[in-house]
Amino acid sequence: MTPYGQTAAIFGCEGATLGRAEASFFAESQPFGFILFARNVETPKQLKQLTTSLRDCVGRDVPIFVDQEGGRVQRLRAPHWREWPAPLDFVQSAGPNAARAMALRYRLIARELLDVGITGNCAPTADVIIPTTHPFLRNRCYSSDPKMVAEISLAVARGLMAEGVWPVVKHLPGHGRSENDTHHDLPKVTAEAETLQDSDFVPFKALAELPFAMTAHIVFSAFDSRPATQSPTMIRIIREEIGFKGLLLTDDLNMKALTGTLYDRTALSMAAGCDLALHCNGDLAEMQSVAKAAGSLRSDSLCKATKALSMAPTGDQLDTDALDAELKSLLI
Repeated sequence: MTPYGQTAAIFGCEGATLGRAEASFFAESQPFGFILFARNVETPKQLKQLTTSLRDCVGRDVPIFVDQEGGRVQRLRAPHWREWPAPLDFVQSAGPNAARAMALRYRLIARELLDVGITGNCAPTADVIIPTTHPFLRNRCYSSDPKMVAEISLAVARGLMAEGVWPVVKHLPGHGRSENDTHHDLPKVTAEAETLQDSDFVPFKALAELPFAMTAHIVFSAFDSRPATQSPTMIRIIREEIGFKGLLLTDDLNMKALTGTLYDRTALSMAAGCDLALHCNGDLAEMQSVAKAAGSLRSDSLCKATKALSMAPTGDQLDTDALDAELKSLLI
């Protein structure tokens, strides 16, 4: 087994405590990491115990991720954790100070995550808003200006990394043109290649050195008829044209944008070039199927994992009161 596990997957777990059967499965399958959701979160003490149990059952300091964007997508909530406005509302409140304000916001979020043993946050959302962006995504984004999206996304990532939390940029190569919710349908983007290159791809090029990124379950008809997650053509574009060098996760394989069995969904995604299969709902039988299809980390993925997990915290270690004070001063 490598230091990064023996299964190229990130798994959820069923509830607020780790069950015996799933602990046994995790110990045997040795996934790369875990991801948590609201069903796993009750109190800081409980959550810290859960993250400790997950690491104990695999016998290593495994990465544990969560979606803590703010707004609707915030798994850790009041009264135990801060409630944050939706990212778009927050960016608009900060006006010209948006990048610095978002960096401070995500430093504060990172500190709360680390306190309970969570070491990865699925942010920034670097998708570019257009007039028809689906409501499920729109207020999770930052701007309709690709350069502004890039600037703010980079600030978010640096804010997280300054505190020692790995960012996961999403959703490559761009989700903003989706007029459907991928939880329920497969969106098809018909924009021309040049339009995508001049807009949607721009923020991701600026984020190409980040350690982790997540795919979009979207068809880009200018390039392929398959969802990007399962398209060798789109993965090549992500790697070569956009230049992303880190570990590439699938978006959740249970989303209805994808079809076929979970084994087939996983196998197609890994064959296309994804590094890690993401399965979120904590269903043990489904995870067993995903583990079989995902297999072990490829040699190229191992190299990316070494680089990603070696990224050290950066920046000055200001106290929380100082971060809060500066953030308050930046908001309009």
